[in-house]
Amino acid sequence: MKILATLLVAALAVTSLHAEPKKLLVVTTTTGFRHSSIPTLEKIITQLGQDSGEFTVDLVQQPPGKPDKLKKGATAEEKAAYNDAEGKWEITLKRELEKLSPANLKSYDGVVFASTTGDLPLPDKQGFLDWIKAGHAFVGIHAASDTFHGFPEFIAMLGGEFAHHGSQVSVDCLNQDSANPATAHLGQTWTLQQEEIYQFKNYDATKVHDLLIMDKHPEHKEQAGHFPVSWCKPFGDGKVFYTSLGHREDIIDANPNLKDRKNSPEIAKAYQAHILGGIEWALGIKK
Repeated sequence: MKILATLLVAALAVTSLHAEPKKLLVVTTTTGFRHSSIPTLEKIITQLGQDSGEFTVDLVQQPPGKPDKLKKGATAEEKAAYNDAEGKWEITLKRELEKLSPANLKSYDGVVFASTTGDLPLPDKQGFLDWIKAGHAFVGIHAASDTFHGFPEFIAMLGGEFAHHGSQVSVDCLNQDSANPATAHLGQTWTLQQEEIYQFKNYDATKVHDLLIMDKHPEHKEQAGHFPVSWCKPFGDGKVFYTSLGHREDIIDANPNLKDRKNSPEIAKAYQAHILGGIEWALGIKK
């Protein structure tokens, strides 16, 4: 009996080391600008979950068939055909976003907005925020801050709102927290060779915990200041992680053979660790 009890204790200990993976819903739908790097983000986030064994990924993706923008000088018939196609596509988008209904979110531990843009037709926008506040994770990547400009409660949850960006540049990101899993692997300064750098409005440094900042304007190096790049914050009992980085495929994917690579594979690997650490922190897997 003593041997059996010892084996049982050992088995329970092993089981505790292999917790059930968390469940993430990764949203990549857009009604505004659509980044070409979105499929790369989908691939890498899914791979990070598989490789770590810490979370699974379900995708909320852009429905096919979105009509191209109506050309200037279009005829009445062309406008009517466009409006019909746009209306049908919007119906399919709403159906896809039903996955973010409060009822369906009960099955998930966190949601990632990966370069979403525009005013997404969620079934219950306030219900979505209430779900985060109740103790769930929200992760925003790059253009997540270019989403819901007309929904102040979302911007307050996120901690900042996209204002504008200039040309892609090389920047030095200053690490503000060497203990957070999103930045623990980075040195005091993380240099990116080329990336689209966002500027923000409705951002208050006293209401977030900065992870990466710049102390110089990305396009005007002579202008000193506080320029946020990545942060985290509580939201009720939930946790929010946001990084503005992730425009270029070569900052996301470490494949050395990517066309027009400007950032080294090592930078991409560091970025992947940045995303993974942010997800782990938001899900409560790591502190």
